[in-house]
Amino acid sequence: MPSGYPWSLQVRREVLGAIASGSSAKQAARDSGVALRIAATWWAQACGMELRTRAGGGVARPACAGRVGGLGHRLTLEDRNQIQRGLDQGETCAAIARELGRHRSTVSREVKRHRGDDGDYNALVADALAQEAAARPKEFKLVRDEELCRYVEARMDEGWSPRLIALVLARDHGGDRRKTVCHETIYQCLYVQTRGHLRADLYRQLSTKRPTRKHRYRQDGRGKRYAQALRISQRPPSVADRAVPGHWEGDLIIGTGSASAIGTLVERSSRFTMLLHLPGRHDADSVAAAMLEEMRQLPDQLRRSLTWDRGVELANYLDIQLDLQMPVYFADPHSPWQRGSNENTNRLLRHWFTKGSDLSTWSRGDLRRIAHLLNNRPRPTLDLDTPAQRLAQLLANPPQVALTT
Repeated sequence: MPSGYPWSLQVRREVLGAIASGSSAKQAARDSGVALRIAATWWAQACGMELRTRAGGGVARPACAGRVGGLGHRLTLEDRNQIQRGLDQGETCAAIARELGRHRSTVSREVKRHRGDDGDYNALVADALAQEAAARPKEFKLVRDEELCRYVEARMDEGWSPRLIALVLARDHGGDRRKTVCHETIYQCLYVQTRGHLRADLYRQLSTKRPTRKHRYRQDGRGKRYAQALRISQRPPSVADRAVPGHWEGDLIIGTGSASAIGTLVERSSRFTMLLHLPGRHDADSVAAAMLEEMRQLPDQLRRSLTWDRGVELANYLDIQLDLQMPVYFADPHSPWQRGSNENTNRLLRHWFTKGSDLSTWSRGDLRRIAHLLNNRPRPTLDLDTPAQRLAQLLANPPQVALTT
């Protein structure tokens, strides 16, 4: 059942147009014979602009029906009325642009930017939105919405990234733009404290722990190793397309002074994560022993291959290959993007395993608890499924391929 049923599109446009022109939502609803609750719902779905609460109501910057000329290259209200008429008649954005003497991308961007969640384009609402967007100085959404600020803080305290917070809000409140926020807005409120009401120390929950943005470039001076080992270019195509589970990427998270470490293993298809407990040393013997202990618990179909960087901690890779019957591939030097799943997961894990800390204080039980939290957290790359859910799906419906790689 469409929103606003059984009201017609014309009635909906009249209500929204009246509000956009400065009328209060209560008055616009009364004039059209619509309940205030319905009018408020329509408005939230159309644009999510805040309405004035003082006498008179309406929007802070109403669309001006008498405004004909624009400012420079900006679209006018009359332009937007013509766009609305063209869309109602089934014209394409290119055809409307030719009538307006504009580039077609100008019209397509206008329609995409100001079309409501129901798919309708309302010229008066679009004009009010454009005026609010053009106003300077702009007020950040996290300045006026205390409830949204508390939600962002609670999720970041749990290790969520600003991008994940924005995606989950859009999924859960897609019909009400007042309850969503862009991840860039969160970052700017973190880095410029005067732009929001987030806690001043909240930036510490970011994986980088940095209070400001900065470009970083690190020259890796390590020499070539494992010249005779399998290279990443030798991996079969089934590894690259992520269609088959059981292909892993691994690395170490290093503690302060390189005196402690935790091993990480990430399954490429599901992003399911396993953590290796290395309480003492993290040399080749210790890493191989911890890896064999964890991966022996996996079924054969989840032990197809492992990709690692060229660190000395995996010097015993031949023992791992023979014991697990699983080939070990090594990424090219200075190419962390070739193990992107592992690099991204390690970045998330830094929420708990902060840089410059002693990682030997974490027990085996602590690592299992953290892995459980991460494996049951929504991931944008999995369409907000969790790694645990995706792995269960893959095991329940295994692809029809041979077990050998």
